[in-house]
Amino acid sequence: TTDLAFDRDHLWHPYTSTSKPLPTFPVASAKGVRLTLEDGRELVDGMSSWWAAVHGYNHPVLNQAAKDQIDRMAHVMFGGLTHEPAVELGKKLVALTPDPLEKVFLADSGSVSVEVAIKMALQYWLSQGHTGKDKLLALRNGYHGDTFGAMAACDPVNGMHSLFSGVLAKHYFAEAPQCAYDSDFDTDDLNSIQQMLADHHQEIAAVILEPVVQGAGGMRFHDADTLAAIAESCRRHDVLLFDDEVICGFGRTGQWFASQHYDLQPDLMPIAKGMTSGYLPMGGVIVSDRVVETMVEHGGEFYHGYTYSGHPASAAVGLENLRIMRDEKIVEYVREEAAPYLQEKIAGLAEHRLVGEVRGVGLLGAIELVKDKATRERFPDKGTVGTLCRDLCVANGLVMRAVGDTMIMSPPLIITESQIGELVGILGAAIRAIG
Repeated sequence: TTDLAFDRDHLWHPYTSTSKPLPTFPVASAKGVRLTLEDGRELVDGMSSWWAAVHGYNHPVLNQAAKDQIDRMAHVMFGGLTHEPAVELGKKLVALTPDPLEKVFLADSGSVSVEVAIKMALQYWLSQGHTGKDKLLALRNGYHGDTFGAMAACDPVNGMHSLFSGVLAKHYFAEAPQCAYDSDFDTDDLNSIQQMLADHHQEIAAVILEPVVQGAGGMRFHDADTLAAIAESCRRHDVLLFDDEVICGFGRTGQWFASQHYDLQPDLMPIAKGMTSGYLPMGGVIVSDRVVETMVEHGGEFYHGYTYSGHPASAAVGLENLRIMRDEKIVEYVREEAAPYLQEKIAGLAEHRLVGEVRGVGLLGAIELVKDKATRERFPDKGTVGTLCRDLCVANGLVMRAVGDTMIMSPPLIITESQIGELVGILGAAIRAIG
């Protein structure tokens, strides 16, 4: 059994204080959408282990793909060498992504993929002698990762990285669009970003945004027409468009990539999370010919690399992951069956007096808990009620995540309707228990 005392005293878990560690639950095994704890309890995983486990757990085909590749060659550097899993995975990624995206740089996580894309965007302009175009334009409430380059593109005030604001690169931030997904397009929604581009386009290398939904920043969903208009503004002001698909990619929103909801053709697309169904770390950046050809014309080399780029075992699992998604029509299942059912079920929570708003697209959902439903007044001690709700969910068989007092969910894409009913039922009971 897991030595929880050692865990508490010596292991530093993500987003925790060592003096006040959060409760941790030892997992003995996992299969499908369920985690089995060492005490025998089963939990529905409502978060896909931070958005990643699109096929759930212990998938026999993915298990075998990892084992077979490890038996052949677990790892080899990608500098001066290549191998079939990476090449075949690259073929699939190029085929799946929008037409202008033709080159693949393989990384090992979402944050690193964002870092790579930032460096590419800056080098694109630097290689042409535009030394002043060295800033990003990001959206308020956005989140793009925890490494330093990625942190600098996260909301500097409301995000979790405000402590480091003095040492992070300085970028521009526009107000995030307020039009909800599938709402009527409001041109006023673009005023902030349009003004920023008009005033500072000579300094802005790229606009970075999360398509359709701002994930870890609070699960705010955007109207697709608004984002298409942002893309058009980037072209008009000669600014690159940087589409962060780390969370939304690989079926989560009911399309292979969220950019496909509005026919976006970005210059740079970081990916990760569902790429290997969370089996092994992997990410990447899919890059447009426009960026690559310009960099080649003005010098060529891109100065970024690390030990695990193109990792063979990760690539082999990623390749098999995409094959299963295609053959079993997982994206179609999400779009036509699972997502509509989840959205219908969570909409039923909106009547509770503590629920200020229910938001969702695809297999993503957010339930915002408030002190006063009529005025949308928030609880004074931010996050306390969210933490209580999360703990009640775990006690009754569900892993959820709380971002402040907003409960968020992103279950495995293979979740069934009955399991969705179980998930929403446990969450609803937790909210009712609070008040």
